[in-house]
Amino acid sequence: MTATEHVQPTGAVAGYRPERTLRLGVELRRQFKRRRTIGVFALMVALPLVLIAALQLGASEEARTNSRINLVDVATASGLNFTLFVLFATTSFFLVVVYALFFGDTVASEAQWGSLRYTLATPVPRSRLLRQKFAAALVLSVSALLTLASVAVVAGGIAFGFAEIQTPIGVTLSQGEGLLRLAGMLGYLAVHLLVVGTLAFWLSTVTDAPLAAVGGAVFTVFVFAILDQVEQLGSIRDWFPTAEEFAWTDLLQTPVDSSDLFRGVVQSLVYAAVFTALGFRHFSRRDVTS
Repeated sequence: MTATEHVQPTGAVAGYRPERTLRLGVELRRQFKRRRTIGVFALMVALPLVLIAALQLGASEEARTNSRINLVDVATASGLNFTLFVLFATTSFFLVVVYALFFGDTVASEAQWGSLRYTLATPVPRSRLLRQKFAAALVLSVSALLTLASVAVVAGGIAFGFAEIQTPIGVTLSQGEGLLRLAGMLGYLAVHLLVVGTLAFWLSTVTDAPLAAVGGAVFTVFVFAILDQVEQLGSIRDWFPTAEEFAWTDLLQTPVDSSDLFRGVVQSLVYAAVFTALGFRHFSRRDVTS
């Protein structure tokens, strides 16, 4: 140590600030350059176009829907209607995989590449590393969801017109009100999908294999989705992490029944908080060797 260097009481070199390490902007630029990120956003742009082609070609006949509302019947009524159909078609699988991919690839990918211990030795505090990784995954996931909806609105409007929303139960919503409710739907989905995202995040701190973290989260969600179809389980199903996944369709009602929406948001936030806490707890005690 030279005469000009000073050591703080904590043992850190003078001038070291934990909050200056692993800046979010740097992490986001790094993640946006990855091929998996580019591929996901490319799919978000392509999927609405594929669905438009399928609807116009008449390849889709009677679609399987849940008991709440049948959005495919009015999918071609307007661009907003088409956007609702896209969200309905992607909620149970496509968006689940996207959230699991971005969150499950956070820590496990660094461990797989062998760069995790070098990042911590920079030094980046473990808690800060997880916070920045979590924030980057959240930004990417929500951006992907907004990209899907934006492309659906624009492409659907060009293909089917920029008219008001026509619901299957005969309610008509103006464009302004429809866009406002669409924003609410996207907000609900962004929160509800945090369940699978944070589960994948927790698993990412447990394993060195990104595929295991992503696949484990998706598999768990699918198991609960299957169990949700077992009526003999009764009210137990209301506590599943997949409960109220389609509650956002209640925003199409007039007046809006917000009971399921409120329950879905609170329950999702509780699950997300638990999985996130488990991830931080495990990583703080983990022996990082890769």
